[in-house]
Amino acid sequence: MRVAVVTIFPEMFDALTEYGVTRRAFEKNIIEIKYFNPRDFTDDIHNSIDDRPYGGGPGMVMSPEPLKNAIVEAKQWINGKVKVIYLSPQGKLMNQSRIKALSEEENLIFLAGRYEGIDERIILNHVDYELSIGDYIVSGGELPAMIVLDAIIRYKPGVLGNDESVHQESFSEGIFDSPNYTRPEIFENIQVPKVLLSGDHKKIKDWRRAQAITKTKNTRPDLVRGNNNYQSG
Repeated sequence: MRVAVVTIFPEMFDALTEYGVTRRAFEKNIIEIKYFNPRDFTDDIHNSIDDRPYGGGPGMVMSPEPLKNAIVEAKQWINGKVKVIYLSPQGKLMNQSRIKALSEEENLIFLAGRYEGIDERIILNHVDYELSIGDYIVSGGELPAMIVLDAIIRYKPGVLGNDESVHQESFSEGIFDSPNYTRPEIFENIQVPKVLLSGDHKKIKDWRRAQAITKTKNTRPDLVRGNNNYQSG
């Protein structure tokens, strides 16, 4: 998969490409990434990428021309089927099913906005998906893009130490993960549940599923209400 990122702060993505399990995706060329800075696609000596909003109001809006030119250049580099994603608090809320769907795309372009946002005409003419990571505001689209890309990378074979790990994590089946325990067997007077020490794989699997459902019902009942598989019990 080729991933292009349209951003004025490409160095921020070092956190994704240089650390942790996601680094493997780039070292193994499972993911190939390239950055396209809108400042490189301006036609004035100041490399201006924003302007005052029509109709007045606070802040600045990212201008359409540099963004369009960066997207066009990114598509030429990808040279194949691609979807353009704009990270925005006005977008559809990201969830695990959308992450899985994105992981199955051939190539992706992430558009990271700044300031008060981007010119609406870019969204209308050049964006396939407008996505949000939650109902709150952050300073730009770079961190949301990294979060989404991190989640996508975890679905790629060869990234995690065990490819089955992604199927056992929270939300892989629409609910939370079960509680996890490791050594020592007793810590601060709390003992590891006996079933996990039993060696009975079926009992362990059933216990984990029951714990996951209970934990989800208690913390996020909305997830259970929308899933018929977890209504009983």
